[in-house]
Amino acid sequence: MKLASHFTTFLFLCLIVALVAYLDSPYSFIHSKYSYSTISEPAAAQPVDVEPPTDVPVLEYRLDDIKKMNGYFVEIYQEYEVYYDEAGKVVKREPTSKTESVRYWEEDRKIEP
Repeated sequence: MKLASHFTTFLFLCLIVALVAYLDSPYSFIHSKYSYSTISEPAAAQPVDVEPPTDVPVLEYRLDDIKKMNGYFVEIYQEYEVYYDEAGKVVKREPTSKTESVRYWEEDRKIEP
């Protein structure tokens, strides 16, 4: 009696899971009006020439310093606002207050002043 009760409960749960999986699939009657296939028109990326903006600064990081601390090398990068002209040449480069650091261990690396 107990085994039959467990079997019917298991069968009922499997039926519920199968029904939910069918309703969630793109083949169910709920989603029959929508197409999920892109075979007719494949997506293709086209290269685009992008010029740097002239009115908005571009943020870039430059290596500012390398220090050795507790057996680790710490590289400190400074963030800069870079302004370009219409020809794409750097007009102005201003440092910001933001810095980033990277810490790593390397035995053979030498610090150059």
